Amino acid sequence: MSDYVKPALVDLVRTIPDYPKPGIQFRDITTLIADPVGLRTAVDGLLWPYLREPVDIVVGIEARGFILGGAVAHELGRGFVPIRKKGKLPGKTIGQDYTLEYGVDTIEIHADAIQPGQRVLVIDDLIATGGTADAAIELLKRSGADIVGAAFVIDLPALGGSQKLRDKGLVVHSLMCFEGD
Repeated sequence: MSDYVKPALVDLVRTIPDYPKPGIQFRDITTLIADPVGLRTAVDGLLWPYLREPVDIVVGIEARGFILGGAVAHELGRGFVPIRKKGKLPGKTIGQDYTLEYGVDTIEIHADAIQPGQRVLVIDDLIATGGTADAAIELLKRSGADIVGAAFVIDLPALGGSQKLRDKGLVVHSLMCFEGD
C-alpha cells in the first residue's frame, strides 16, 4: 500500500510572487500536473461536466491548454485542435487579434481545423482577464463552431475574464478560484 496522501488541488498550485512583473501572483500549475493524482484529478474535473454533452472536438489554448486539452480529448474519445500564437502553425490559418496590457497579440488556428456546426469544448489552465479565451471563442465562432463550454483549472474572478465569457452566453467551468490577481 502506498503512503501517498491525496492533496487538494489548490495545494498543488505553486504561487510565484512578482512574476512576470511586480505585484502579480503567478499561479503555476506545473507543480499540479507533475503530481500524478493532481493531473488525473484536474483532467477528470475538467471533463466531468461534459460527459453527457455532445462534444465533437476539444480545443486547447497555447501552451498549458495543450497538456490539459489533449488529456481531456483522450478521455472523451475526441480529437484535439491547438490554438497557437501567430506564426506557429504550418499551412493556411485564420487569426484573431486581442489586446494585451502592453499591445496586441494574435492567436491562430488551421483554417480547416473546425467544421461548421462542430460542438467544441475549450480548455485552458487559467482565466484571468479573459483576453486570450475571448479571442479563442471569437476565432472558433468565425470557424463555424458551436461552443459547448470553456473549462479552466484556475479562475481569477477579480480580473473579470470568466464573467466576460458568461456575459457572452458561454458556460464557464473552473476547478478552483484564487481571489486577487
